[in-house]
Amino acid sequence: MPKFTMPIGKSDFLKVRNAGDYYIDKTTLIEQITASGAEVTLFTRPRRFGKSLNMSMLRHFFDIREDSKAIFDGLKVSADKDLCDEWMNKYPTILVSFKPVESVNFENAVAQLRTVIAKLFQKYEYLLEGIRESDREEFERLENKKATIPDLMDSLSFLIDLLYRYHNKQVILLIDEYDVPMAKGDTYGYYREITDIMRSMYNTSLKDNPNIKMAVLTGCLRIAEESIFTGLNNLSVNSITDTEYDECFGFTNAEMDKLLEDTELTSQKPVFKEWYDGYTFGNTEVYCPWDVLKYVAALQDNPRRLPINYWANTSENNVIKPFLESDFDVNKDFETLLKGGIVEKIINPNITYGDLTKSETNLWSILYMTGYLTILPGSLPERENENDVADVGMFEIPFKLKLPNKEIAKLFEETIVDWFNNKLLKEDRTELFRAIWNGDDKTITDELCGFLGDSISFYDYHELFYHAFLTGLLSGVKGISIESNREVGTGRADVILEYPRKGLVAIFEFKSAKSKDTMEKKCDEALKQIETREYSFPFRHNTVLKYGVAFFEKQCLVKKA
Repeated sequence: MPKFTMPIGKSDFLKVRNAGDYYIDKTTLIEQITASGAEVTLFTRPRRFGKSLNMSMLRHFFDIREDSKAIFDGLKVSADKDLCDEWMNKYPTILVSFKPVESVNFENAVAQLRTVIAKLFQKYEYLLEGIRESDREEFERLENKKATIPDLMDSLSFLIDLLYRYHNKQVILLIDEYDVPMAKGDTYGYYREITDIMRSMYNTSLKDNPNIKMAVLTGCLRIAEESIFTGLNNLSVNSITDTEYDECFGFTNAEMDKLLEDTELTSQKPVFKEWYDGYTFGNTEVYCPWDVLKYVAALQDNPRRLPINYWANTSENNVIKPFLESDFDVNKDFETLLKGGIVEKIINPNITYGDLTKSETNLWSILYMTGYLTILPGSLPERENENDVADVGMFEIPFKLKLPNKEIAKLFEETIVDWFNNKLLKEDRTELFRAIWNGDDKTITDELCGFLGDSISFYDYHELFYHAFLTGLLSGVKGISIESNREVGTGRADVILEYPRKGLVAIFEFKSAKSKDTMEKKCDEALKQIETREYSFPFRHNTVLKYGVAFFEKQCLVKKA
């Protein structure tokens, strides 16, 4: 098997090219962005779809301080000589990423912002030559992490002005992860304060700035203009619903085929497709690059390596939880999704972080825009007007949404099980446990049915679901231990509860019934299994209560031996 180095975790285009890492050519982005004529373009894509690497590529192509011909040789853009003559290394270029601004409080977020801006200004110390004393003082405050909040608000506009004066050419501004500070501010309660700073920073640098040749921004969400881009009427937004640039982020089928052919992993394509494919950008089906590269690297080290969830480990997965904790009734929709089904929902393209949980539409929109859901291929609603950048008309039609792949389905399952188990720990289960130790199977039945009705089920109601449900429900009670699938007697008991202080043991065996009418028969089978496999033998010196539990969808029946 040919061994290639995958550019995992690398966002610097120059390092990727100089290291000879495997690179899937995305330089058509340069051709499209320069031909578009847009003064300010915002790309919204889920995380881990190559946004940062693409922004670094743009920086190295445009930056007047570099000679980039060698690192672009052999790539698609190098074949367009006229474009390269006009744009390659012809403009002073700024690239700044706000990804590091992710603190849990406002004061530290401002400190992180000072650090980001300081590192940016340290790259342009040559601009100090011959500038005014007042400008020098402001520059030194910014590069030495002593900037005031007004300094931070004006920092990008100030740097653009200095670059324009020095080079006597308009400036290209590239802002990566523009929305991370606001996202963290919303999560940790300082949204309004950090938004005031970022709004001023973006507007002073982008709004009616004659020194700007072009600006490109990336992020996960398109934040409503009135929230962050006040009065910015030259903004062109490209999201995952747009067909323009739909092959510039993520790996297309053709690119995947080439990658798997080069690495001699073509036989593994069905696995890649099941786990890491399924996203639809515009009308193009794409794979998640982060997952693909991680799994290719793993297979190169060990051809028997099984696929795992790489996406879940890249950041906090808090997007699903607001849904679960809201007052919106989403249980049936989540059940449909987890069984591979489709839900139809209106999507709001203009989201304000401070209002994420105020409507169910906003929540569905977040799940879609951040990559937890995707649209059914070929079902993208038609625009009413191709020139309408707001695309208001198309968002009045419900989108057909589904989970993109097995990786995200597993992430949903794990998040929901974790949330439900934590929720159960806060519920009053006094009546349930009293009934268990008193042998009151009727009350146990009633209590379990109540909790089951509030749950979100998946696995098509197989025993795995009920096992996870009952284990979570009976866990976390002080003085009572729980064991699942414990090897006892001549088999494994589903759930065993021990109450040492009272000398009590409760053994649960449960079965999944195919109909309501067969539930009692299944209870009897469960009780018989407890007896024939002698699950109670290790506890013969205790008082043992034996329960057969039958489940059918969201109904249950409990019988005591």
